[in-house]
Amino acid sequence: MTSESHPVSPQPTTHRADLRPEHICDAVIRLAGNSQDGIQSAGALLARLAGRSDQDVMTYMTIPSTISGGPSLFQVRVGTGEVLSPGDEADFLVAFYQHSYKDNIAFLREGGVLLYDSDHVEPDFDDKRFVYVGIPITGLTVEALGGTAKDKGKNIFVLGLLARIFDFDVEKIKRLLREKFGGKNESVLNTALMAFQAGYAYPVGNVLSTRYKFEVSEDAGGRPQLTMDGNQAIAYGLIAAGVRYGAAYPITPWTTIMETLRAELPKYGGLFVQCEDEIGAVSMALGFSYSGHLAITGSSGPGISLKTEAIGWATMAEMPLIIVNVQRGGPSTGLPTNVEQSDLYQAIYGGHGDSPRVVLAPSNVEDCFYIAIEAARIARTYSTPVFILSDASLATRIQAFDEPDLKSLVVEFLPNLTPRAPGFQPYPLEGLTQHAPPGTPMLGGVYPTVTGLEHDEMGHPTGSPRLHMAMTAKRRNKLQKLAGEIPTPEVFGDPEGEVLLVGWGSTYGPIHEAVKTASEAGESLSALHLRHLNPLPNGLEKIFAKFRRVVVVEMNDQGLYGYGQLASLLRARYCDPKITSLNKTSGLTFRVKEILEGVLK
Repeated sequence: MTSESHPVSPQPTTHRADLRPEHICDAVIRLAGNSQDGIQSAGALLARLAGRSDQDVMTYMTIPSTISGGPSLFQVRVGTGEVLSPGDEADFLVAFYQHSYKDNIAFLREGGVLLYDSDHVEPDFDDKRFVYVGIPITGLTVEALGGTAKDKGKNIFVLGLLARIFDFDVEKIKRLLREKFGGKNESVLNTALMAFQAGYAYPVGNVLSTRYKFEVSEDAGGRPQLTMDGNQAIAYGLIAAGVRYGAAYPITPWTTIMETLRAELPKYGGLFVQCEDEIGAVSMALGFSYSGHLAITGSSGPGISLKTEAIGWATMAEMPLIIVNVQRGGPSTGLPTNVEQSDLYQAIYGGHGDSPRVVLAPSNVEDCFYIAIEAARIARTYSTPVFILSDASLATRIQAFDEPDLKSLVVEFLPNLTPRAPGFQPYPLEGLTQHAPPGTPMLGGVYPTVTGLEHDEMGHPTGSPRLHMAMTAKRRNKLQKLAGEIPTPEVFGDPEGEVLLVGWGSTYGPIHEAVKTASEAGESLSALHLRHLNPLPNGLEKIFAKFRRVVVVEMNDQGLYGYGQLASLLRARYCDPKITSLNKTSGLTFRVKEILEGVLK
């Protein structure tokens, strides 16, 4: 936590300022327990409370991949200024069990508070680095709710404790609880409110004399904020973009996009189908697109592999389609609940033959919303498959951002059944492909065909070497045309200097916070973040030329030759030996100090 009167020194985040009772503007709260304890629910409620209190917020979570459950954590960083990462260290650690304490105490900064369940945790009091606050959370929860409820409400009890300690708005929390549990049996809501009230009423002042109160945000009372996770943002971005149809098969961590679209699309006259498998799902989505409705399908890496043949058909037929890949650790089942950025090669090159496709990657939760709109625009304009590469970190991360101007963004898109003039060709050698949906009158009486075979301008199959060469070039050239329309990304920090950090996807926050931290310490460090990965925007080589070193920060392996996936692409594209890699494959997101230490090394 930090205070205006005690600002953070320009050092790595291991030297955060002491906890202060007055006017704190930043706090990292880490909840550690088991998956069945509702850690994610309590953390999500804290995050949504921050969003409704005009505060910036970012979360980070890990959950076990096994059905039987296991250790779980949820970290919330709340700030009245810009929050770029979930935080390297926790100011406040809530430990439900002994293993929660042992596994997470290393993440608690020196001087931080360990709030632990004294019914289950015995800390090492010889370690004088921390403030220890023991409360019999399990016993008090059972006492408050009655023996039949056992300890199932202790996550909400802890929420009450934190509300008291941090002076959170109680009425807002109660409204959030009613929203979350109001659709269930009334007894469930009453139990949650009782647990919260019991935690809030606990005389925490007997064991923790300090109270913490957040500063009022400068943006308070400004534009309304939305608080959601990345998967929700993608789903609502697709709806805003006029996407009304889709099909998919469930897989972690993609599934919640599918669930949101299944619930929401019928409200707009649309339909989302859960299919029997991945092949059926992508084929049905292509059927929707063939009918004139841009469709969405999605999965994670293993599911995308199964969709590959049909995506090749979409490339050959030049059929617009949005494919969302919420990346996880791999290959195979791998680390299904952990984060990785190892599907970039798959997205760009994972096809048979010469099959160019567009690849986009959102940088944060807000960008998940806007990247979906961008993907829809590109897919329709260029009649091509478009990949959105999200990842497990973005999928589950909760952030608050300004409510979009929906009036200027929402698209209502209907199939164009306007009669086509004589001589209409969907696949002109010069110009972009524009299909005529089935049922469109052809005034010349000649109807085009859509096929996975090589074809002429009408879509009729052909084996002509001349036409295959021309159509292959046509499919390539439209992506080159798109590259010329993509704005060159701006450099964060000095436009020239010693080191330029290049990132993509969810590495955005830690990279930018590393630049800010280094700049405060007088170090020359800048950043460039790429949203368009294929094709790349033009002009990157001019930016790279202004720096002595270009370090690509990404969560994938360094490969056989010492370079990550984006770094390899950039080295191949620009033949620049100063492009190097900083990689991580632990299944965890980058910490700011890891980036700073990696750059120094």
